[in-house]
Amino acid sequence: MAVQPDDVLDARGLPCPLPLLKAKQALSRLAPGQVLEVMATDAGSWRDFETFIAQSGHEMPAREERGEVYHYWILKAGEASR
Repeated sequence: MAVQPDDVLDARGLPCPLPLLKAKQALSRLAPGQVLEVMATDAGSWRDFETFIAQSGHEMPAREERGEVYHYWILKAGEASR
């Protein structure tokens, strides 16, 4: 993956909705323009992150499934775009 994260969140083994909630907490600690990589094993996270991105103003430049682990790269939006 070409996207270089500024922080990585390992949410593997956490049930829905914890991967998304932990990602929101991690994003709050990042500066606008920084990238968070999230690793999750909850299959529902695929839909959860898609919905979150559509409603949040953040961007998801990439996501992929590697075996049973879902990887998401989230680019934090600038404060003005939220």
